[in-house]
Amino acid sequence: MAATQISPQLTVKQSHRPSLTYSLWIISLGAMILIGLFGTFRVILNGLQVTGLNDRVPWGLWITQDLSSIGLGAGAFTFSAIVYLFRVKRFEPLARIAVFVGFIGYTSAMIALALDIGRPDRFWHPLVYWNVHSVLWEITWCVILYSTVLALEFVPILFDSRLFRRWPWVSRMGHILHKAAPVMAAFGVALSMLHQSSLGATYGVLSGRAIWFKPSMPVMFILSAIAGGVSLTLLVTIITSKLTHRQLISNDLKYEVARFAGFTLLAYMYLKLWDWAATSYYSHAPGTASALARLQATTPYTQTFWWIEIVLGGVVPAVILLYPPLRRNDRVLMVALGLIVAAVVINRWNVTLSGLVVPPDWSPGILGGLVTASYIPSLTEVAVSIGILGYGLLAFTLGVKYLPIYPHGQVKSETGD
Repeated sequence: MAATQISPQLTVKQSHRPSLTYSLWIISLGAMILIGLFGTFRVILNGLQVTGLNDRVPWGLWITQDLSSIGLGAGAFTFSAIVYLFRVKRFEPLARIAVFVGFIGYTSAMIALALDIGRPDRFWHPLVYWNVHSVLWEITWCVILYSTVLALEFVPILFDSRLFRRWPWVSRMGHILHKAAPVMAAFGVALSMLHQSSLGATYGVLSGRAIWFKPSMPVMFILSAIAGGVSLTLLVTIITSKLTHRQLISNDLKYEVARFAGFTLLAYMYLKLWDWAATSYYSHAPGTASALARLQATTPYTQTFWWIEIVLGGVVPAVILLYPPLRRNDRVLMVALGLIVAAVVINRWNVTLSGLVVPPDWSPGILGGLVTASYIPSLTEVAVSIGILGYGLLAFTLGVKYLPIYPHGQVKSETGD
């Protein structure tokens, strides 16, 4: 048995031998990554023809995973802004984990994008061949620049770990970089806000797609990303606390962050419902009405919108997060946070597919009776997505184990929360 430091205040006994459960977990994640590598090699060797994508539906599972990873990683810029720009220091215990989750989210998104473009070797083209009139070009630059900011914010965490204790100068470099945190937070907030909104604008500017073309898309993408990113950050913190038997953040901070997520969710739901009312209830524009009718007749879009996005992903978690007796129950709180995360993923799927499977009226095939285009992810797409998910979970698992993600965590007492 060796003494292992868990926090600046406490030292406990811990065995170097990993538990059987932990070993099986790592092996399972390794298997997921191998499955993903198999799918990756198939795409690189054969191109996008091994996917379920086609000319009518060029975006599918990978873009959904990309948008979800970016949206759920938004806790990084949210907590960076709160801590370093607005100087609300009581949120600081969550700043590191938010940056770490954001870093994993953006790297996961870049892996998905590299395969989705079909020619990963040409990823550098937007950097050289500028198309300033393209929203996708602006998004590419935002992804690259904000990923660089996240990497610079992550480096001090890495240098502060026990992996570099034998080289004190490395730790000093990390502390020097950390002093620039307010500057990086300012750049990060600007880039991330621009990025999150431009993702929504990608759909909003497509005037030929009646169900997509709406000015509210950029704002809804920002609000849903903040709600989802904060919820995921708090959820993984609570889960990690339960698994490691450590009090990673105070109960007061936990409840305050949950309340913040609840109010952000309410703002998003308010805008979302008025957006629905303005485009689908009070207004009956022929293009939008026709698209919604075809979606309702041939896809589960309407059911997932109301039951998952609105009821399970909006109303239920909002009640839990804003009603103190429910918010103070960790099990109920985790359910609410998990529902928000799931709703963000479903929203990105619905947004991506809704405007593609319903072709415009002028699209070839409409006169021939085509109601909706079909899209089913191929096994190769699913394999790659499993691999990306495995990478994210493995990175988080190893990060929590070896990096000072929660530097102030304390061992719980037997009567602790």
